[in-house]
Amino acid sequence: MNRSTRCVVTTLALLAISPWATAHGPADHGASNKPFEPEQMDWGIGSASDSVDREVVVRMNDQMRFEPEHLEVEEGETLRLVVHNDGQLLHEFVLGDPDTLAEHAELMKQFPDMEHAEPYMAHVAPGESETLVWTFNRAGRFEFACLLPGHFEAGMKGTLEVSSVQIN
Repeated sequence: MNRSTRCVVTTLALLAISPWATAHGPADHGASNKPFEPEQMDWGIGSASDSVDREVVVRMNDQMRFEPEHLEVEEGETLRLVVHNDGQLLHEFVLGDPDTLAEHAELMKQFPDMEHAEPYMAHVAPGESETLVWTFNRAGRFEFACLLPGHFEAGMKGTLEVSSVQIN
């Protein structure tokens, strides 16, 4: 097997086991009322809608911006994130750490029609809203972004600061 063939085979094998291998498309994208197996991520874990501490509305627009662009959360807090697309283009909201989001954005350039249904992602049609319920059980600085090709590169991202709860 020559080097180029090995490279293609390796890439396909990595995509087959990658959590991003099924990232986007027209399917229903993980509304929080659907059953799922919570998986602990570095930035938290999906939660049931009956455990919400606070609701936050995040709006997206065709100027490739989120409103608000920064969220502050206390460690252990569960948010209902209502993500509304005010634009005419398809947008998405994906929680993650900076490296994971940048990696996923690069993959999206190569495979823009991938499908996903992760509890930390919402694919939102123009004029529509999607809801995520997420527990931020780890302190740190995280991000959210639209990873559709061109959107991330245009600056469609925001920051999320999860502060440690101080016990006295």
